[in-house]
Amino acid sequence: MLQTVLSFLQEEIPFMATVRFSDLIDLAILSFVIYEVLWFMRRTSSGRVLKGIFVLALAMFVASEAQLTATSYLLSRVVEWGFVVLVILFQPELRRMLERMGSGKLANVFTPQRMVDPHDLEVAITQTVEAYTQLSRDKVGALMVFERQNLLDDMIKTGTALDCSVSSELLKNLFWNKAPLHDGAVIVRNGRIVGAGCMLPLSGNVNLSRELGMRHRAGIGASEHSDAVVVIVSEETGSISAAVGGMLKRHLAPETLERLLRNELLNEKEEQDSNHPVISRLTDLLARGRKEAQ
Repeated sequence: MLQTVLSFLQEEIPFMATVRFSDLIDLAILSFVIYEVLWFMRRTSSGRVLKGIFVLALAMFVASEAQLTATSYLLSRVVEWGFVVLVILFQPELRRMLERMGSGKLANVFTPQRMVDPHDLEVAITQTVEAYTQLSRDKVGALMVFERQNLLDDMIKTGTALDCSVSSELLKNLFWNKAPLHDGAVIVRNGRIVGAGCMLPLSGNVNLSRELGMRHRAGIGASEHSDAVVVIVSEETGSISAAVGGMLKRHLAPETLERLLRNELLNEKEEQDSNHPVISRLTDLLARGRKEAQ
């Protein structure tokens, strides 16, 4: 079939006579790899680094066109070391890709996350709010991280790997002050608990209030290093807090916490899925199929 189409194009368009069937396969593979790499970069913090590289390339072009000799020389020296810099900056991503290739999971090299069921996120939010209400009342410290686009594999590796649904009773047991994993953070990915007792990076903000303990500083630090949503219960006061983008919102009521989690997780997930053409197309097909079935 493809050979027939190619023959037709070669007859109708003279330029296509120089195109071989292997060239089309080569182009398709290259297009797929570029698309998946760009999509992978968009879902991780490396996307911001990619934007920085684009700005650097644009600056080099402008400096060259404007004949800025000193600036062009400096930028050219930076590019010479660019490969080494990229390896250092993208080390976590490169290591994750190589590990997956070595383990034979080639299908998951660029798509490490499974499709998310919105119901799982709904349940996770409801159960978290229920657990945090009780933990706040009993003044039991808690620290939970809801992963979004930026993967938190390095943080998960510092704790105990799990794979279970979020439930109020499980959270209260994990954060019980005599439980072995109560000191670390619980990390939630796609509505499921994937790690407990995990260590988070502390915030580098020197202007934080001295009233904040290590649990709050770790929560703020995690939100500074990623786009995750972090929810905290103070062991001293029982106050509920949430950290997003390095900003801490304190003294939240359970209703406010639930509204915040829904706004940050559910709305963000719907927007992300709508921006992905494959997911958007699948959603349209499923919706059309349900209408025809009715």
